[in-house]
This record gives sequence, C-alpha cells and structure tokens, in this order.
Amino acid sequence: MKNLCLFERFSKLGLGFFFLLTAFGFMVSGITILPIVGFIFAVPLLIVSFYFFRAHLNKDCQIDQTTE
Repeated sequence: MKNLCLFERFSKLGLGFFFLLTAFGFMVSGITILPIVGFIFAVPLLIVSFYFFRAHLNKDCQIDQTTE
C-alpha cells in the first residue's frame, strides 16, 4: 500500500510542477512576445497547478492527524 501512496504523491507533485513551469513559461512569453495571449493561458494553468498541489490523496494515503 505504501508503494501506491508514494506513486500517487509523486504523480500529484509532478503534475503540479509541470503545470507551474508551463504557466511560468506562458507568463514570460506574455511579458516578452505575446502580451495578452500569454497571460490568458498562464492564469488558468497557474490555477490548475495550485489545484494539483492542494489536491487531497485518497483516504488510504492520508496521514492521520488525530492526537490522542
């Protein structure tokens, strides 16, 4: 079960970083080459990357936060 959780965590982080780097690429192109089009693509990708960083893992992979 731990191997499944490890894969899920890395895939979640990998997708988050991919969308974050893509958003930064569009932001740079928005500043230099395509002022409006770059930002139109960058903002949704930035929101999607934060969604993947904040997405919850399935119930089996959650860390129990109860203090007993």
